[in-house]
Amino acid sequence: MTEEHPFARFVRIIGKGPNLSRPLTEDEMYEAARMILEDRVEPLQLGAFLCILRLRTEVPEEGLGFVRAIRDTLELPENPPRVDLDWSSYAGKKRQLPWFLLSALLLAENGIRVCMQGTEGHTPGRLYSREVLESLGVAIAGSLSEAADHIRAHNFAYVPLAVFSRRLQDIIDLKPVLGLRSPVNTFARMINPFSAPYEMQTVFHPNYRDVHRETAALLGQPHMAVFKGEGGEAERRPGKPVVVQSLHDGVMSEEEWPALLPGKSVRTDEEMDPGRLRAVWSGDQVDTFATAAVTGTLAIALRLLGRAGSIEEAEAQAQAMWRARDRGRMEAAA
Repeated sequence: MTEEHPFARFVRIIGKGPNLSRPLTEDEMYEAARMILEDRVEPLQLGAFLCILRLRTEVPEEGLGFVRAIRDTLELPENPPRVDLDWSSYAGKKRQLPWFLLSALLLAENGIRVCMQGTEGHTPGRLYSREVLESLGVAIAGSLSEAADHIRAHNFAYVPLAVFSRRLQDIIDLKPVLGLRSPVNTFARMINPFSAPYEMQTVFHPNYRDVHRETAALLGQPHMAVFKGEGGEAERRPGKPVVVQSLHDGVMSEEEWPALLPGKSVRTDEEMDPGRLRAVWSGDQVDTFATAAVTGTLAIALRLLGRAGSIEEAEAQAQAMWRARDRGRMEAAA
């Protein structure tokens, strides 16, 4: 008789059928995740495990166990810098340029330390943050230690997932094989490698907002906001209202933010030219829709950070920060 593989029990727990299956506990998911991260799982088992979770939808306790396991594998630098805001970027943009990157850079210009972590290349036809940031002259961190140096020097760092968890990147890259988005996309967004007290999360499917927020609560995250962003990235859609769900010191709340440009349908950029971000930043190109996306996203971040007492105040601050931006910054960084 062939001895059962140790990972088989986790597949059995979640896949035994509608009446006998159940979600994994925090400790069970932690153990399963460690086996996955240490490559002690057969490919067939991994595929089955990921697809069952995706079909059923992950629960917060599973997110807690998986994120704990990831964090326990991180190689953090000694004396890491204080980071204010962790910003995940995992979706890539298909219809529009990633205007939210200007929001994050504007926060950094105003003294707010931002660590953006994400991935790229898993879905053809999308423009990812790394490529655009490189075109703007922003250095990409090659390690968490280098990310720490970038934060100290510039209040901003972009660190690819592959740099601090190659195994997770490999799993995300299985999308063309599985035909499905991996649950790792959900879990990876919550890693927050520098333990920033504030997290900016986003979803494409609204039903995942609760999973993100409740997992953050279980992880003891002090403050976070999650909303349905443009294309799955943390970018406010100017033509539509948006529900922002928040967590502050264990208290959950939500606000509906109004459309910034009512009646404007979702725009599709004919040319996904990253150079347009530089042109809009410098003022060489006036783009009302793009500016609304930048300031609208910035306002959500400012409200999350406690810099504004209301939606209206956050939007006014964001617009003032945009008007006062250093227009020559992109040229100096090029």
